[in-house]
Amino acid sequence: MKYRMVQVACALLVLTAAGCLSSRSESQSAHTYRLSLDPERTEVRPADINGPILQVSLPLAEPGFETPRMVYVKRPYELEQYALNQWADQPARMFASLMVQALGRTGLWRAVVPVPGPIRGDFRLDSYGFSLQQEFMQDPSLVRVTVRAQLVEAKESRVVGTRAFESVEKAQSDDAYGGVVAANRAIAVLLDEITSWLRECLKHSPECSR
Repeated sequence: MKYRMVQVACALLVLTAAGCLSSRSESQSAHTYRLSLDPERTEVRPADINGPILQVSLPLAEPGFETPRMVYVKRPYELEQYALNQWADQPARMFASLMVQALGRTGLWRAVVPVPGPIRGDFRLDSYGFSLQQEFMQDPSLVRVTVRAQLVEAKESRVVGTRAFESVEKAQSDDAYGGVVAANRAIAVLLDEITSWLRECLKHSPECSR
């Protein structure tokens, strides 16, 4: 009889523990975020039917940033990741899609297409060293996005110009969502700067390789 009571008590403890674990997992569900264009910020201009075609390569991410996990920094050189917050895809891949969308709305090109693809371009935009991180080494926290871009004339494989870009935005709250909002603002600034740079490159301006 005592043995039976012990078995019942143990079963109750297991059920109680399972209930606690279930409640905790439900309250700590994962959150997924994306990078996107602000439709109110982006001006759409008609494509130049006589303009060149631009191909956009997938950016190469910095080591440690080839993941959908959201990266943050509390001290120099050490990358940490949120446990329950993530991007919908690798930030570098989402950034590539945004570049195609944003540059296609500038009116500078006949078409803007991703690489690889069936359409051959007159120019190719390569980028590398992409990183996106939230920094908690100051108050408020900052989101920093960096990338280095290179414009190549496709027919002759000639480098037209290179430029390093960096955008930093303050987070409105020191949590993952505050970082997401700041990251989208930083990406918007970066896309504007890349657009201006490409415009100078098409003019053969010395600013293109500054």
